[in-house]
Amino acid sequence: MNNLVEIGINLMSRRYNDDREEVVEKAIASGVSKMIITGTNLKNSEHAADFATRYPDILFSTAGIHPHDARHFNSKAIGKLEKILELPQVVAVGECGLDYNRIFSSKEDQETCFKAQLELARKTEKPLFLHERQAHEAFVNIMNDYTDVIPRSVVHCFTGNEQQLKTYVSMGFYIGITGWICDERRGNELQHAVKHIPLDRLLIETDGPFLTPRTLKPRPKNDRNEPAFLPHIVEHLAHYMNVSSEEIATHSTQNAERLFGV
Repeated sequence: MNNLVEIGINLMSRRYNDDREEVVEKAIASGVSKMIITGTNLKNSEHAADFATRYPDILFSTAGIHPHDARHFNSKAIGKLEKILELPQVVAVGECGLDYNRIFSSKEDQETCFKAQLELARKTEKPLFLHERQAHEAFVNIMNDYTDVIPRSVVHCFTGNEQQLKTYVSMGFYIGITGWICDERRGNELQHAVKHIPLDRLLIETDGPFLTPRTLKPRPKNDRNEPAFLPHIVEHLAHYMNVSSEEIATHSTQNAERLFGV
């Protein structure tokens, strides 16, 4: 399985500080030909964009403010994000959205920060890398005012149920699937839902260092997820979508290249 595109790796996490380059090299050797580093705040987005230049045409990045960090958002932030988004290796606005699971920032702050980044995506005509956790209804209500940007948006790390998935697909979103699909405890609803994802709207990711697939054997000693495990996720996803791993690989790569221009 070659030429996979990892659309969401938190490569600037401190958990990769000791071997960031090795993680990239290992992923390439495992058939992952392109990786998009997730930006989650201004500083992190700057670092991601800088690191991506070390591997031209292999590493890319996003620039955004995660809902957890929305409390730090101010009027100057959008201008700074826009500057980062001018860089050729920065391919999307985000990670942005809503997270009502762990409310590290108030719902009001999250919505203000989210809408500002949606406006930025409109202005720059960049794709959107979106986060939604236990905030489906509020997320949909906001996105209904931004239907023009939905066709170039991915709901990354989707972990919801069948009805929520059908809603996102009907609205026109791309859907990002992670190793959550490999979790027999939390992933049951997702395992039943993924068959409703059209192959032309499917994207794959690890969201490393988080969400290490529970079915991975042997487990990494540090329990850290990384892009080299993406083929493992593809195999499980293929099983639940009742298609071949090769179909998942081919379509998800074509979709990522089309959406992000990588």
